[in-house]
Amino acid sequence: MRESKSARIARMHQEYDVLCQVIPAPKCALNFTSPLQLLIATVLSAQTTDKRVNTVTPELFATYPTAAALAAANPAQVEEIIHPLGFYRSKTQHLIGLATALDERFDGRVPSTMEELTSLPGVGRKTANVVLGNAFDIPGFPVDTHVMRVTGRLRWRPDWRSAHPDPVKIEKEITACFPPEEWTDLSHRLILFGRATCHARRPDCEHCPLADSCPGFEPAAKR
Repeated sequence: MRESKSARIARMHQEYDVLCQVIPAPKCALNFTSPLQLLIATVLSAQTTDKRVNTVTPELFATYPTAAALAAANPAQVEEIIHPLGFYRSKTQHLIGLATALDERFDGRVPSTMEELTSLPGVGRKTANVVLGNAFDIPGFPVDTHVMRVTGRLRWRPDWRSAHPDPVKIEKEITACFPPEEWTDLSHRLILFGRATCHARRPDCEHCPLADSCPGFEPAAKR
């Protein structure tokens, strides 16, 4: 029997209530003390883990505390610091280009609107949403691979069968079902749930708090 839109939205809220109980105090996994630090850390987090990013950012932030300092950095020195993250040459170029744009166009400050953030080199909607929600407390819903996977398995979106889901479309569909003040924590909880339970290769369905309602639940015997 096909689930109606109203039934799907009701289930989404019921399942999110469970996630709120399981993950009562979600927060960004990247360590930062300013919008600039969060922006830099988020750019560095591409194709690596937040935990690994946190191992290099203390030295990076101490060496280049401002956008102007990073814009004037010797690329070789930046590469040496972020080398453990992989793709360090291209990431260094992105960071210096980003810092230069901030220094030249925004007096070294990180802007607080989606339009301005995404005008910066190397900053897409996901990165902008991370910064808006966590640095400025402005509603943002970052869509990463965990959010795409979890919302697909839970069938929170009509195109859950799509092999190539559109992050922007997912952002619009999911945020339409929740109040803006929930968006940032909603994203955090979906990401943390994806990391802890709803794994990419082998989801831990046997211990999943959403097993009773998840349309994609698969007992071990069927896997």
